[in-house]
Amino acid sequence: MAELFTSENLIALLTLSALEIVLGIDNIVFISILVSKLPQNQQASARRLGLLLAMGMRIALLLAISWVMSLTKPLFTVLDHGFTGRDLILLFGGLFLVAKATWEIHDKLEGAAHTAAGGQPRPVSYGAILIQIVLLDIVFSLDSVITAVGMAKVIEVMIAAVVIAVLVMMAAAGRISTFIERHPTMKMLALSFLLLIGVVLIADGFGQHVSKGYIYFAMAFSLFVEVLNLRIRKPTEPPVVLHQSYVKES
Repeated sequence: MAELFTSENLIALLTLSALEIVLGIDNIVFISILVSKLPQNQQASARRLGLLLAMGMRIALLLAISWVMSLTKPLFTVLDHGFTGRDLILLFGGLFLVAKATWEIHDKLEGAAHTAAGGQPRPVSYGAILIQIVLLDIVFSLDSVITAVGMAKVIEVMIAAVVIAVLVMMAAAGRISTFIERHPTMKMLALSFLLLIGVVLIADGFGQHVSKGYIYFAMAFSLFVEVLNLRIRKPTEPPVVLHQSYVKES
């Protein structure tokens, strides 16, 4: 046990925890947008459960590290590119994310087209939201675990970093969700981020790696500009109300 508390392991823990938090930001945004479809009294529990599922999935993948690393071996070749299991997961995950983000943007702006008979929004089940969260958790968790394996050598350090990152994300998820819900432009910007991440995952699946530093810089700069807009501009009218697809409680 004492050999775990070496300076090398502590530095790896701090570095990996910070990286896991950064990699988890897109996961928080996705979960926040999905759970906003649920009634208010179910949103907090859905956020917590979604993040706990993400943590459980990452820990399970870490414990099955030999299987995870086998996903980096080519399975077949198309046009001189060898596709691995990781490539296929990222490819289909990216396609799902692009399709889901596009659907959400349409649903928020053209929501009347998706309402049920009588003009009432279609109900969204708690289970359906969790299934969608799990599908994207698989993609985000795989990328996160492969990153962890490359940065740390001790499995206990990797698991501890994942737990710390998820606890930080759980503490921040509520505030992030509230902020996104309060500002419609932020919700559209967040959905645009999801589109961007989806395209990057597709490119990665085809072997065209794009540095995440460029992606997070673009996202941070866009967020900075929008925060300035919110600070500087004092609207004379309340912001537009986006369509909500959940059924409000009576």
